[in-house]
Amino acid sequence: MLKESYLKTALSLLDRAYLENQSTIEQLGPLMAQSVAEGGVIHTFGSGHSEIIGREMVGRAGGLVCVSAILDTTGGFVENVQGYGRKLAERYDRNHGFKEGEFVIVISNSGKNCSPLEIAEYAKEKGLFVIGITSMDMTKKVKTTHPSGKKLYEIADYTLDNGGVMGDAIVELPDGKQSAGPTSTMAGALLINLLQMEILENLHTKGISAPLLKSQNTEGAMEYNISLARSYKGRLSKPL
Repeated sequence: MLKESYLKTALSLLDRAYLENQSTIEQLGPLMAQSVAEGGVIHTFGSGHSEIIGREMVGRAGGLVCVSAILDTTGGFVENVQGYGRKLAERYDRNHGFKEGEFVIVISNSGKNCSPLEIAEYAKEKGLFVIGITSMDMTKKVKTTHPSGKKLYEIADYTLDNGGVMGDAIVELPDGKQSAGPTSTMAGALLINLLQMEILENLHTKGISAPLLKSQNTEGAMEYNISLARSYKGRLSKPL
């Protein structure tokens, strides 16, 4: 029965995440569409497991080409070493470039660890808008490791709540001593894609052709994708 419990609770959580974030997503849609229309890049960062969500938008068939991930090669191992996130952001900025008015999506389920917060701070200093994806339930119950005492939602310009619970596990095991069934990845991916749909809808309303990637498994797609990426030369973490 565990899988049935997980499915029922997870689907309810996803519905709630959609409804509770709808107004913020609709607010962001035209702003991000305008940035994309002007040749802007959307940057993403997630430390540890949250990196999966950040990568969800990068180089995906049916997704925008103008998305680039800030990657932590330690896999989040040193995410609480103060100064590491800033150095990571500085190196990324040198290689790919942050530009004023662009957007960066920072994902941290707990919203308390140094690396994502430092990247958010650095991006704001460079004139970018920061979108945080976090669990508001969890982040308000944990202590930040950032020296400012702040958490991601207190630094971000916009915050999307993934609806997750403390500990990111929604199914209590029969012994009543353990819980399982994380939701942050699926909820984060949903929010990322809802945001992308809102951007695309706004581009369509403006009569602007969206720079969407095609599946490389379809004829002529690779050549088409490469031609799309040419105008972002040097700015994308995943070259085509």
